[in-house]
Parts: sequence; structure tokens; C-alpha cells
Amino acid sequence: MFKTIKNDLPASIVVFFVALPLCLGIALASGAPLFSGLIAGIVGGIVVGSLSGSKIGVSGPAAGLAAIVLAAITTLGSYQNFLLAVVLGGVIQLLFGVLRAGVIGYYFPSSVIKGMLTGIGIIIIIKQIPHFFGYDKAFTFFNSTESSASQLFNIVDHIQLGSTVIGFIGLAILLLWDKVLLKKGKIFQLIQGPVVAVVIGIIFYLLTGNNESLAIEQSHLVSVPVPEDTTSFLAQFSFPNFEAILNPDVWIIAFTIALVASLETLLCVEATDKLDPHKNVTPTNRELLAQGTGNIISGMIGGLPITQVIVRSSANIQSGGRSKISAIIHGFFLLISVILIPRLLNMIPLSVLAAVLLIVGYKLAKPALFKKMYNLGWKQFIPFTVTVLGIIFIDLLYGIGLGLAVGIVVILIKSFQNSHFLHIEDKSNGKHKIKMTLAEEVTFFNKGAILRELDSLPIDTYLELDVRKTRYLDNDIIEILEDFAYKAKERHIDIKLISERGIIENPESFIEFFKLRPKSA
Repeated sequence: MFKTIKNDLPASIVVFFVALPLCLGIALASGAPLFSGLIAGIVGGIVVGSLSGSKIGVSGPAAGLAAIVLAAITTLGSYQNFLLAVVLGGVIQLLFGVLRAGVIGYYFPSSVIKGMLTGIGIIIIIKQIPHFFGYDKAFTFFNSTESSASQLFNIVDHIQLGSTVIGFIGLAILLLWDKVLLKKGKIFQLIQGPVVAVVIGIIFYLLTGNNESLAIEQSHLVSVPVPEDTTSFLAQFSFPNFEAILNPDVWIIAFTIALVASLETLLCVEATDKLDPHKNVTPTNRELLAQGTGNIISGMIGGLPITQVIVRSSANIQSGGRSKISAIIHGFFLLISVILIPRLLNMIPLSVLAAVLLIVGYKLAKPALFKKMYNLGWKQFIPFTVTVLGIIFIDLLYGIGLGLAVGIVVILIKSFQNSHFLHIEDKSNGKHKIKMTLAEEVTFFNKGAILRELDSLPIDTYLELDVRKTRYLDNDIIEILEDFAYKAKERHIDIKLISERGIIENPESFIEFFKLRPKSA
């Protein structure tokens, strides 16, 4: 691994600059202590980076889990109870890895996964709007005491000028960096936009401290504990409350964390492997074991849940990272910054971090994605839309569940439609000649479609039934075909059955064929 240190060291610096504001920003979006985001970044870099089989993937706190964390802390009543859920979620991920569940991501429709990421992006944007304007109260869609419109007006009434100004400046820097400067030279790839925005935010805070209208209040700044010695540094870490282990809500949230974190990780693994110019292939089951171990350790010492994350991984790839050393070194850089420069971190305005997260949320929920999904047709657009709306108006788990349910209904509808292919030819010798070819697998889901077609055949029809491609025929379908063979005589319908065993035109033989082979064509 150290053979590529000349590539990995510069890449690790870039990843550190990207990760530092994101770790703090995601903790802010999660409603958790800001230090917890740094813990997750450190563990994700050092522990998960060491255990992972990915050469270029970087792990840490994920924006995609922010909505879950925010709701879970409220549901469980304390951050210590939530940490227990993180630890248990890590144990479940280990179980996923042992059971070789690395293919789990392939069993969720891409429309639902895209809807999940989009819904998360929208929630991140909604949650960061108050912080962007210097308003401490979070925005919610459903509030028993205030309407959504009333909450928006309250934000307008409580705008803090200093926070708002530096928020817009930070947003402008991020957009300029992303859209223009990144293409101008390597220096703009080495020094990342989020870091520049954070530095400008600190300078703004220092310069406007004595200006009554632009000064930023302490409550609108990052608040990381400043250790005076080793003992006070260690006191910053939180520990799970194992007394809550019998709380069913803890287990529900633990399973949710394990499932969503595993899905995000596996999707990120697939994306980073495609981006990797050297086309390394990441062992997915080993990745689940690494992520599970990371979440156990992160939860044990007060950190947020961890996943492999696309923003930091893509920054690593774009900066020339070649091995896991890059991810590991970035974790040590985070640890050093927490120990040596916590006072500097406490000068970062929350509105600047909100600007960083607004960009993250926008990239997850680009308007162009809605248009793309719509153009793909209703089979993609409906599950996508249901997932997005479910996540926004209910919660993440319900949203994914609703999207998956709609996706399954779509599959059943298509299965109903695709059970057979019907080809009608012109009349021959006074009879309609109709060819019906059954699909490779025909189950009871297809019962209604086949029954409808057979019952609609006109009198004096010549039916050619081709089952050569069929490998599985459900007993319900066999019963329909047996019944139809009897009815065919009365309706003067001649049947020609084409199978791998030959051609059968006698109705009695037709019936006997299915009795001898009840579940195979």
C-alpha cells in the first residue's frame, strides 16, 4: 500500500478538507452533538479504512442517515439510547456480512433507491434553511401548533443578518468553485470549495465581532468542546445506555440503521468501483463486516452511524488516491484537528455549514432527476415519487417501504401483462388462427390474464399453444388449461400444443400431457 503514498498523501489532504465541514454539517443536520460527527469521521477513516477491501472508498457520517438520526434521537429520548441503537445496528451489519448479504442492494428497485436519496436531499435542504438564516428552530411539515406557512414567516421574522450574509457568501463560493473554478486548474481541486467557505466564514466572524448588525451570536457558531488536557478530551466521548436494550424502539431503529447504512454503502461501492480508473472490485461482504465493526466502535464512543460515502470517495478518486492509505491518513488528520485546533473550529458559523449541506442536498435531489425519472415511464416514476413523498411527509422507513410496495405492485402488473404473447392471424379455412406463446415462468399471478384471453377466443378458432420456452407452469395455470381443453370441444376450438416433446393436437392427449407433468411444460 505504501508504494502509492505519493498519490495517497495529497489525496488524503483533499479528503480531509472535504470531510471536516461535512462531518460537522451532518452532525448539525442530525440534531446530534457536533463532536459526534468528527468521531464518526475518525472511526470511518482509521478503523473502516483499515478493514475495508475498497482501495478508494472513504467512510464517515452520511447525509443519507441524517433524517433517521434526527427522528431516532427524539423517539428514544436521549442520545445515549440512540448510541445503543448504533452499536446494535453494527452488530446486525456484521450478521449481514457473515450471511453474505452483500447482494442485498440488488433487491431494491433503482427507482426506490433514487427516491430514497432524493427524499433525504429534500429533508436536508428543509432542515438547513433555518440555520442558513440564523434561526434556531427547526422547520417541520406537520406541526400541531403552527402551519408550514406560519413557520416560514417566523424564519423571516427572526433572520440574523450576519449569519444570512455569510451564508450567502459561502453558498456563492461553493457554486463558483463547483461550476467554474474546478475546471480552471489543479490548485482548485487541491483546495476544496467547502474549506474555502469555512475559512471565509471564520474571517467574517472575526472581522464583524464588534459590528452590532453583522456580529454572529455564539449560539449560531460551531460548538465543539475544547479540552484542556487528556482527561477533559476523553470526557467529550459519550457511551451507550445498555439499560435500554429491551426497548423495542431501540431494535427497530437499529435494524433501520443497519439496513439503510448497508444499502447506502453497497450503492456507494458500486458507484466508486465504476468511477475508479483502475477498475478495482470491492468485496461487498467484507465491506459490510468493516462497516459493522466501524459502527460498533463509533456507537461505543459517541459517534454517528457510518457508511461509505460518495462525496468523499469521489473526491479521493479525483485527487489521485490509489490505496486505502488515503482514507486512513484522512482519519488521522481529523483526529489531530480535534486535538489541536478545537478553538478554531468553534469560530465556524453554522450558516456556512448549512450552505455546504444545501449543496449536498441539492445534488441528491436535483430537479433534473425528476424529469429523468418521468421520462423513464410510469413504472419508474410512480415508485420514485411515492418513496420521495413518503420520506418527506412520514419518515424514511415508511417511505422506503411504500416505494418498495408500489414497486412490487408494478412488477405484478407487468407479470400479469407478460405471461403470454398472443398473435392473431387472418382467417384460414373459415377459422381464426391464433398463436399463444407462454412465458418462461407462468404463476398464479398470470391466472387472470390467461383466463381472460382463453375465454375471449371466438367460436371456430384454431389455437396454437407454444410451451417450448416455459420452464415453470403453476398448478393453477394447468387447471385452467385442463378446463379449457374440455370447453374447447363445445366451442369448436381446435388446439395444437407445441412442446419440447412434440406436437399434440388431440384434446385428450393435451389434458394427459399436463397431468403427467403437473409443474413443468
